[in-house]
Amino acid sequence: MAAETSREDILNQLEQKAGDYEEMSGNCAQGSLLALQEQFHLGNASTLKAATVMPGIASRGETCGAVIGSLMAIGLAYGRDRLDDWEGYMRALRQALRFCRRFEKEFGSLMCRDVQKLVLGKSYNMADIAGAEEFEKDNGYKKCRVPPGKAARIAGEIIMERGIRTS
Repeated sequence: MAAETSREDILNQLEQKAGDYEEMSGNCAQGSLLALQEQFHLGNASTLKAATVMPGIASRGETCGAVIGSLMAIGLAYGRDRLDDWEGYMRALRQALRFCRRFEKEFGSLMCRDVQKLVLGKSYNMADIAGAEEFEKDNGYKKCRVPPGKAARIAGEIIMERGIRTS
């Protein structure tokens, strides 16, 4: 039973941290990724840097950054090191698809604009200065902490199955 509690504590911490990082940075991709990186010792500062432009695929309302950051972590945990490693590719892809199905079940979509509508009641054009300002004025970064938190939790569950050591 203690292992169950420990696992649950880890998942709760991941969810909390990813949400906190979203609020701090305004970047759901980096928020979810960093929480997972720290917990599972994945990637490095360059990996986090690569996620800089990933929220809503460059703020265009496309794939949610929390999905992208979490998929990056799953790729780091399950992915291949060589392009000709088809077994490694399929292993990682199976986990990515599991993640996507679970996130979509939770939020109804993988698309940022749809997730915003669910969480915030409307979507914002974050690629437009006025839309980004409206999002900030409406306390969007605080309210939108939920998707990166849930994404990190789902990815954390999947990564824990791999047996990767945790902090």
